[in-house]
Amino acid sequence: MAKWLYRIGEWTYLHKARTLIGGLLALLIAVAVGLGVGSSFGGDMSIPGTKSEQAMKVLNEEFPSTGPSDRGSVQMVFKAPSGKTLESEDIRSAVENTLKSLQADSAVESITGPYDNYSLTADKTFGYATIAYKLHKENVTEDSLQKVEQAAEHARNSGLQAEYSGNIGSAVPEIGGASEVVGIVIAFLILAFTFGSFLAAGLPILTAVIGLGIGIMLVFIGSNFMNMSSVSITLAVMLGLAVGIDYALFILSRHRQNLAEGKSIRESIATANATAGSSVLFAGVTVIIALLGLAVVRIPFLTAMGIAAAITVAVAIVVAVVIVPAVLSLAGEKLRPRQRSIRSRRNRPASESNAWGRIVVKYPLPIAIAAILLLLFVSLPALHLETGLPDNGMKSKDTTERRAYDLLAEGYGPGYNGPLVVVARGNGASDPQSAIREAVKELGDLDNVASVSEPYFNESGQAAIVNLLPGTGPSDKETKQLVKDIRDHAESVEASSHVELMVTGSTAVNIDISAKLNEALPQFATLIVGLAVVLLAIVFRSIWIPIKAVLGYLLTLTSTLGFVVYVAQDGHLADLFGFPEPGPILNFLPILTAGILFGLAMDYEVFLVSRMREEYSRSRDGRKAVLAGMKNGSSVVTAAGLIMIVVFASFVFAGDSMIKSMGLALAFGILVDAFLVRMTIVPALMALMSRSSWYYPRWLDRITPNIDVEGESLHTGDKVA
Repeated sequence: MAKWLYRIGEWTYLHKARTLIGGLLALLIAVAVGLGVGSSFGGDMSIPGTKSEQAMKVLNEEFPSTGPSDRGSVQMVFKAPSGKTLESEDIRSAVENTLKSLQADSAVESITGPYDNYSLTADKTFGYATIAYKLHKENVTEDSLQKVEQAAEHARNSGLQAEYSGNIGSAVPEIGGASEVVGIVIAFLILAFTFGSFLAAGLPILTAVIGLGIGIMLVFIGSNFMNMSSVSITLAVMLGLAVGIDYALFILSRHRQNLAEGKSIRESIATANATAGSSVLFAGVTVIIALLGLAVVRIPFLTAMGIAAAITVAVAIVVAVVIVPAVLSLAGEKLRPRQRSIRSRRNRPASESNAWGRIVVKYPLPIAIAAILLLLFVSLPALHLETGLPDNGMKSKDTTERRAYDLLAEGYGPGYNGPLVVVARGNGASDPQSAIREAVKELGDLDNVASVSEPYFNESGQAAIVNLLPGTGPSDKETKQLVKDIRDHAESVEASSHVELMVTGSTAVNIDISAKLNEALPQFATLIVGLAVVLLAIVFRSIWIPIKAVLGYLLTLTSTLGFVVYVAQDGHLADLFGFPEPGPILNFLPILTAGILFGLAMDYEVFLVSRMREEYSRSRDGRKAVLAGMKNGSSVVTAAGLIMIVVFASFVFAGDSMIKSMGLALAFGILVDAFLVRMTIVPALMALMSRSSWYYPRWLDRITPNIDVEGESLHTGDKVA
C-alpha cells in the first residue's frame, strides 16, 4: 500500500496543475448535477417489523381513508384571556377573523376552526384550528408560514394567546450557518498555531472544503435514489468536514517533518503520501466500514445515514491522497520549516522531545489508573440512559411550537400531545362489535389512562379505532409502560374473547423505534469491537495493541454516553450547552455514536501507534518507541483532536435538538478519546508492557497479510517501478 501511495504522490507532484484542475472540475460537475437534480430528504424514521408498524398497516387496510397524508398542515391553538371564553362575542370574532385572514393564501385547502371541530374544552377557554394545505409539506413556502405567524400575531393583539405547530417547511437542515463558519475559523487558528504558518493552516481547510462540496453534492444526488432522513445531511457535513481537515493535516504534518529532515519537495511529498497517507487510507476505510456496518442492524434510516456519511468520508480520503499532494507541490518551498526550528528539532533527542510523553513513561501506572477511574466515574450516568425522539416539548419556550405544546397539555392534559391509537379486530368473535366494545372498555381500567374514546367501526363492523389518551406526556416513562401494559392486556383479551388489540400512533412508533435501537446496540458494538481487533492486529502485528485499543474505545463510548445523559437527560449544565429542557436521549444517538467514535478512535490509534512502530522496528526498544511516537505524533493528534472537537461543537449551537445532541456527543467523545485514551492511557499501558506490547506469534505472522501503513517497504530501495 505504501509503494502505491508513494507513486501517487510522485505523480501528483509531476502533474500538479492537471490534478488540481481535475479536482476543481469534479467539484463544479458535482455542484451542477447536485443542484440540478435537487434533493429528496424526508423525515421518515420508521422501522419495519415493529408492533406499532404492523398495527399501522392493519389500520390503513381496515380504514383506508385515515391513511397518513404528506400534505402540509398547521395546528393553531387558542387560549381565551382571563375572565373570558372562546365563545365570548369579541373573542369569537377575533378567532374567526384570524382564520379568515389565512383563507387568502392560495396554498390553503381548508381551515377547520374550534367551533367546527368540537375542540373547545369544557370551560370553553381552549380550542384549536387545523389549517390544511394543497401542497406537499416540504413544498409549502416560507411565505405561507409567515402568513400563519401574522395571523397568530393578529390574534395575540386581540388579547388571545395563539400558538401553532405543524409539519410544513423544508426537511433539509440549514447548512453553512454562523456556528459552522466559526468552527472553521477556530480550526484555522489551531492549524496556524500548530504550524506557525498561515499558508500551512489554510491548505487543510481548502482541500477539506473541496472534498466536502463534492461529497455533499453526491449525497444530494443519492437522496433521489434511496430514502434518507433529513438528519443524514447534517451527519455527512459533520464527518466530511472534520475528517477532511484531519486527513489533510496528517499528510501536511508528515511532509513538513520530511522537509525539516532535508528531503527534496518531490521526495517529501511522495514519502508523506506513502506513510501518513497509508494511515489516512487505513483509518478512513475503518471509518467507512463502521458507518456501513450500521446496515447490520437492519434499520433503514440508520443505514441511509451511514451511507451518506460514508460518501463524504470516502471523498475526503481521495482528496487527501490525491489533491493534497498536488496542493503541497504548488506551495513548494513555502512549507519548509524555518532553519532555526529544524536545528532545534535535530538537536533534541527523542527522550527529551515531549514533556507529556516523558511524564507518562516515567509514571505509567498511576497515570493509567487515574485516567481509567475518571472515565469510569463519568460513565456512571449511562446506567440510567433513557432514549426517545425529541418532540416540541423539548424545544425552547421562546418557540411557538413549544408554547403550543404547553397550551395543549394545559387545556387537554399532558397525554394529548402523545395520543395512542388502538386498533381492534374481532374477526374471530361471534359478535365482533360487542366483543370489541367490551375489550375497549377494559382498557380504561389500566394505570395511567386518562380517557378512552368510543370505538369507531369500519364499514364491515369487524374492526374499530380507539383513541386513548395517557395521563402522562409522550416522553415519560409511564407512557412507555402503558404501551407495554396494553400489549400485555391484549394477549389475555385475544385468548378469552378473540379480539385482537394493537397499539400504534406516533408515540407508540417512537417507543418501538427506541426499543429496537437499544436492542441493536450490543450487536453492533460486538461487531465493530471484533473488527477493530482483527484490523489492528493485521496493521501492527500485535496481540495486545488491538485489545488495549478496544478497551480504550469502550471507555470512550461509555463515558460519552454518561456525559450526554448527565447534560441532556438529567439537565446538569443544560443551560451552558443550550438544551432548553431535559429529556430522553435521541434514540439513535448511542448506536450512531458507537459507530462514528469507533472509526475516529481508530484514526488516532493508527496515526499515533504507527509512529511508535516505526521507531520500534528500528530500535526494538518499547519505551523509546513510546517516546518517539509521542514526539512525532502527539502535536498532530492534539491539533486533529482539537479541530474535530471544534467542528462537532459548532453543531451544539444549532437550533434542532437532534443535531445539538449529536454535536455534543461527538465533541465530548473526541475530547475523551484523543486526550485521555490515545495520548494518556495508550502510551502509559505501552510503557508498562514495553516490548510485550509488540508480541505476535510467528505462526500468526506468517498467515497475516502485510498492509504496511508505516512505509517500511520504502526503506528496501524498491519505491518506484
